[in-house]
Amino acid sequence: MATIAQRCNTCGRTLVKMPGSQYEICPVCHTVNLFNQKIKGRVLFRIGQFINAAANQYQHELQRQPSNRGKKRAVLCGITYNGHRKKLEASVHNVRSMQQLLVNKLGFPNASILVLTEESDRSRIPTKRNIQAALQWLVRGCQPGDSLMFYYAGHASQIPDEDGDEIDGYDEALCPLDYRVAGAILDDEINATIVAPLPHGVTLHCVVDTCFSGTLLDLPYLCTINRDGLYKWEEHQLTNKGTRGGKAVCISACADDQISADTSAFTGKAIGALTFSFIQTIENESKLTYGALLTSMRKKVNHAQQVVSRFMPCASSMLQEPQLSSSKRFEIYSEPLII
Repeated sequence: MATIAQRCNTCGRTLVKMPGSQYEICPVCHTVNLFNQKIKGRVLFRIGQFINAAANQYQHELQRQPSNRGKKRAVLCGITYNGHRKKLEASVHNVRSMQQLLVNKLGFPNASILVLTEESDRSRIPTKRNIQAALQWLVRGCQPGDSLMFYYAGHASQIPDEDGDEIDGYDEALCPLDYRVAGAILDDEINATIVAPLPHGVTLHCVVDTCFSGTLLDLPYLCTINRDGLYKWEEHQLTNKGTRGGKAVCISACADDQISADTSAFTGKAIGALTFSFIQTIENESKLTYGALLTSMRKKVNHAQQVVSRFMPCASSMLQEPQLSSSKRFEIYSEPLII
């Protein structure tokens, strides 16, 4: 009697029977399940040798990248969560749109951009290990004058803070594809990986299109702006989490207590509100400052929310305001945006 093909609970791919075993394994993210069991009763766990093999392959491929990677490089991560009840249809489109902006407008070489999506090969699937390895690659060997970019579109969460460095008592965290098994990536780890090592003369920009993302990089300063455009920098960390002299800036979809959204209000096709507003502002406005960028993005996102609320009145209460945080204070209306 033929068995029904089962799909991976983590990434949605078809599972493969392991020879001589009662288990099935996902050929993409290596989640292992009991063979031919109903999804409800399925036992989910990881086998270390498969994880290590995938991680070693990924590290090997990263080492094959040319040593002279140029002054600009980026990691773009978009997670759809196929098979998840909260699947994000726009994530891959978000990443492709960002890649086009980086290459066609901002001068990033394609060879210096790592893209992690579920459409990628095994070493580029956005699992926790692969994202961690990609972030390490992003900052490895950076030199004065380098411009680095990390873009993320996917789910995020808040987790009770255990080390006492969060004012609100919660860590923000990214949810990789395999977060149910491998866990989330905390803001503490992200900061330690791509912020703390930055030497003088290196600039890192992070564009984070996800919920609860206002302080996702744990940067020391958060910029607050009122409706009149007046701003101030607020110290937002109880411990010093700066750089080694470099500059880190995070442009995030919303405050830590807000949720972000994908919308078709802009183009008729689902895209992240932050992603669209960021791309459109950079493509259509010249000589941008950080203040002008943030103001333009907030106007575009607010317009999209108004359009959506006409058809979904409940959406009017779902406030989303793009945020700016930094490793250093600066004058946002005079500091030019250079990526």
